[in-house]
Amino acid sequence: MTFATILILAFSMSADAFAASISKGAKLQKPSFRHAISIGLIFGTIETITPLLGWLAGIASQRFVQAWDHWAAFSILLVIGLHMVYSGLCKEDKIAQEKQTLWLLILTAIATSIDAMAVGASLAFIDANIIATSLAIGLATTVMASIGTLLGHQFGKYVSHWAELIGGVVLIGIGFGVLAEHTIFL
Repeated sequence: MTFATILILAFSMSADAFAASISKGAKLQKPSFRHAISIGLIFGTIETITPLLGWLAGIASQRFVQAWDHWAAFSILLVIGLHMVYSGLCKEDKIAQEKQTLWLLILTAIATSIDAMAVGASLAFIDANIIATSLAIGLATTVMASIGTLLGHQFGKYVSHWAELIGGVVLIGIGFGVLAEHTIFL
């Protein structure tokens, strides 16, 4: 994977955390910069770890799927991308008020990083540099979740679904790129 592909993947993977942090920011009175960075670090740390876990699972299963690994990577990225597009199209514009707790924030971060675990598994199939990719995903998520928290207070109900929609389209594009690189399909 090229640096540009890693960068695009990192920001695509941060889209759902960005959307969730916008929602979190919208629920806060006026988030401080320090609070926004704290939220970003929670999302970013979890988003750094999950692709590594997925990659380990992918490596463990690689010898069983080596002949069709590019199809597995494509399928995983396609399904995740389509789900993100669907979620982006079906988001409600209304943001519910709820109590903000650390555990709720951690659970939200875990929920938004499940796709990163699946992407990590697909990266094992194409022999990508998982350390660089995981760190890029974590850093992009930290930045995007911090920005999302700050923006959420003012724009939360208007833009959160667009982030997820765009991230899904990019993942689908990366999936087709993997398939094109390994087959004569395209």
